[in-house]
Amino acid sequence: MSDPLLAFYGDDFTGSSAVMEVLSFAGIPTVMFLEPPDAQELARFPDLAAMGIAGVARSCDPAWMDENLPAAFLALADFGAPIVHYKVCSTFDSSPGCGSIGKAIDIGTPIVGGSWHPLIIGAPAIRRYQVFGNLFAGMDDGVYRLDRHPVMSRHPATPMDEADLRLHLSRQTDRSIGLVDLARIKSGQADRALAEQIDRGAEIIAIDVLDDETLSEAGRLLWNEGRGPVFAIGSQGVEYALVAHLRAIGRLPAGFEPPGLEPVEQIFCVSGSCSSINSAQIEAAEARGFHIIDLDAAKAVDPHAWGNALEQTLQSSLASLSQGRNVLVATARGPDAASNNRLTRAILGAGLSAAAVNTRIGAGLGQLVADVRRKTRLPRVAVAGGDTSGHAMTALGVTALSAVAPLAPGAPLCRVHSRDPEIDGLEVTLKGGQMGSRDFFSHAKDGL
Repeated sequence: MSDPLLAFYGDDFTGSSAVMEVLSFAGIPTVMFLEPPDAQELARFPDLAAMGIAGVARSCDPAWMDENLPAAFLALADFGAPIVHYKVCSTFDSSPGCGSIGKAIDIGTPIVGGSWHPLIIGAPAIRRYQVFGNLFAGMDDGVYRLDRHPVMSRHPATPMDEADLRLHLSRQTDRSIGLVDLARIKSGQADRALAEQIDRGAEIIAIDVLDDETLSEAGRLLWNEGRGPVFAIGSQGVEYALVAHLRAIGRLPAGFEPPGLEPVEQIFCVSGSCSSINSAQIEAAEARGFHIIDLDAAKAVDPHAWGNALEQTLQSSLASLSQGRNVLVATARGPDAASNNRLTRAILGAGLSAAAVNTRIGAGLGQLVADVRRKTRLPRVAVAGGDTSGHAMTALGVTALSAVAPLAPGAPLCRVHSRDPEIDGLEVTLKGGQMGSRDFFSHAKDGL
């Protein structure tokens, strides 16, 4: 498959790599860029069928979106793919003032076009389910409606107090929102339900996804070959659905086998996630012998103190790595950790914005990764935290990423493409706070 198939913008880095994962490991050549690529950059990858831009919109306000998203959408449209996807987090992280999905739709629609806009969030492979418009997410101990989810209902930036995606999104855009629900899909009335929603004036139409059958049906409704552009909004469920349908109609091989994940001798990891799931993964890594270094994020309010803290952390990391240990640097240990409260107080006391400080933290972790790579030539690193990953990759000087091998759903192992020869070729996995099994960091080192 060499003709353009899909172009996407990810509103955070980990989500962007998850899209690349689904496409690449289905046999669709895909590369993810950090900035809108020009013709020369695209020419470096002549066999592309899909391309993406990894962004940080999920942590940005509407003014930032107005300034930055139009150029991204223009680049996606210029790629010439029939589907353009604005990729959002599978837990729909957003609010009117931070990471507004509605604002992104309002910016993208006049650029990309399309008569209606599919909204597909459900993705059974990562235990995300949409039923009658309500989003559910799985954890180790069960599946939760999002407004009762132990993590997302308490998210520090965008807490989810409404599981009905139509109601949640209606706070962010005035566009009419419809639904093709589970009952209509299961009864074979998906096309009729979609036509009814369009006739009623719905521009954004959510499609329930619970299982393989509804996933494939969502892909069939999404696929609009020869009938003009489609501007889709959703998680990597968009790609899972598209792949399921293309396999069903014989456009993709059903038995494509992705490469296996090879082990490495050592790994260096950084984590900026406050998630309780990520905290449990850090504990599991520590139990497996990883040296955990707690980096005081509150020091990031003062550039001088932060620089000293990073230098001390670098020296501690290098010392442990020289002893043959795996190292994980963490700025938080779960949503209730004392370090989070200390950071909040420090931000308030310094009169700074949380966004500015979080950018500094992410950039600092990225600089740690760059320094460790240059001094040790370690072949593989792991970065945890959606916003952290974006800032870290920017600080690392990455121009593009390509997929290497599956690791965990939503968090593949990737290869870095950089103009810096010391960084180029580095293997990295970018993990959102909610993603991966308890032994994620060990698996990133030892393979599966």
